[in-house]
Amino acid sequence: MQTTDLFQVSSDSIVAGVDEVGRGPLAGDVVAAAVILGDSPPAGLTDSKALSPRQRERLAETIRSEAVAWSLGRATVAEIDELNILQASLLAMRRAVEALSVQPSLVLVDGNHLPRWSYEARAVIKGDLSEPAISAASIVAKVTRDSEMVILDDLYPGYGFAAHKGYPTKAHLAALASLGVSPVHRQSFGPVKRLLARLEVG
Repeated sequence: MQTTDLFQVSSDSIVAGVDEVGRGPLAGDVVAAAVILGDSPPAGLTDSKALSPRQRERLAETIRSEAVAWSLGRATVAEIDELNILQASLLAMRRAVEALSVQPSLVLVDGNHLPRWSYEARAVIKGDLSEPAISAASIVAKVTRDSEMVILDDLYPGYGFAAHKGYPTKAHLAALASLGVSPVHRQSFGPVKRLLARLEVG
């Protein structure tokens, strides 16, 4: 079932929120988180992009320690190139929900698409602004992926992954043109694909 309308949630429902981070970058995995909150969600939950890095990290720590359950899922760079980024994002979200130690009776999914699964689920456009469980998932996923990009910055120096987190900034595009394509770049994405095509012609 898919809807973006307001809905009623039973008081005895176990509700999980799920969101992904990393659809736009040229490099790195897409990472999803699923969160089942307790009766008193942490204060300050909102879209992870609206928070400072310090706020996100502080909230992520609170969510991980206080949530009824939380988990991560991902789709690799190879899966992104094989499936396309939308399907890879849905796969990451499915993996995150399936990894929860407590299985939900309802899953709230950020956006307007649902993964292929057997869960009762609702798609909620801009759910990271309106649904605390989705906000929490957004924050955990963002903090996780950002920290992984810092690690990739050490493994593949010169691209600036720690600064831009793989997004196609001018600095990233310049580094890509200078250094070439790394193993963690998404070869199906336009700027990377065009660079590879020029190298093949050359």
